[in-house]
Amino acid sequence: MKTPFLDTARRVIRAEAAALETLAERLDDHFRSAIDLMRTCKGRVIVTGIGKSGHIAKKIAATLASTGTPAQFVHPAEASHGDLGMITAADVVLAISNSGEAPELSNLIAYSRRFDIPLIGMTSRPDSALGNQSDVILALPQLGEACGTGAVPTISTTMTLALGDALAVALMENRAFTAEHFRNFHPGGKLGAQFSRVRDLMHTGDAVPLVPEDAGMARAIEEISTKAFGVTGVIDNQGRLTGVITTGDLGRHIEGLMALNARDVMSRAPVTIGPDDLAERAVGIMNARKINCLMVVDPAEPGLPAGLLHIHDCLRVGLG
Repeated sequence: MKTPFLDTARRVIRAEAAALETLAERLDDHFRSAIDLMRTCKGRVIVTGIGKSGHIAKKIAATLASTGTPAQFVHPAEASHGDLGMITAADVVLAISNSGEAPELSNLIAYSRRFDIPLIGMTSRPDSALGNQSDVILALPQLGEACGTGAVPTISTTMTLALGDALAVALMENRAFTAEHFRNFHPGGKLGAQFSRVRDLMHTGDAVPLVPEDAGMARAIEEISTKAFGVTGVIDNQGRLTGVITTGDLGRHIEGLMALNARDVMSRAPVTIGPDDLAERAVGIMNARKINCLMVVDPAEPGLPAGLLHIHDCLRVGLG
């Protein structure tokens, strides 16, 4: 049975979804002009707003900064008490006010006019104080609010947030912002882990278990147990990887094992990965193959082992 609460929730969400469709349809050359100002800015995009618009402005500034557009939120009230010094002639100001009449913005707007700092106004009232002073106006459709009384910012803040996201993504694509760039700005948490490269996590040098093809099994077993990965790579006399020996291989050759050498026991043509591949791809390969390790081979040095990646290395950073 439907409840009034669900009816209200669906009404609000549908109203906001419809508002976003209207916003998308009404985008025009003013959006392109705003992008041009932000794209060619030599300094930072200064994002400002008060109240709910201020909360949205903080998120927009953070999204811009994390996607390749230097940005900073400046609180308009604090700006009047010294923080105007954070804004330079090389910056662009993005001021957000649904009504366009927030008195807290007045000093910051005047400052931008006095020092010829480009001003982008995001407002639903182009004829407001903010709209009249702006070099570029990003007009929000006047569609009321989802609360029914028009008093609670809902539809207006959703449109503001979406328009900020549209600016950030348009700028990101214009800058050819890559996954590697994104990782540089997100080294921590799940996002950072998703963009980790194999070379960031792999073991190298003496930590990599390796034995020559003609090594006796006593040496191979010692390498497996000492390096503690449950595997050792096997290399030919040119140092190229020709196989791997796992604890499973040892069990399959248990009869007469100690009379054999590494070449006799190894699994040939092992699955490998490159150091510049995403660690997330390595996890996918290990899960699909039901293995715990991958030998790392650099395409620039065909066949030569560059390292070893263990599933635990990926789990430690949040992958898997």
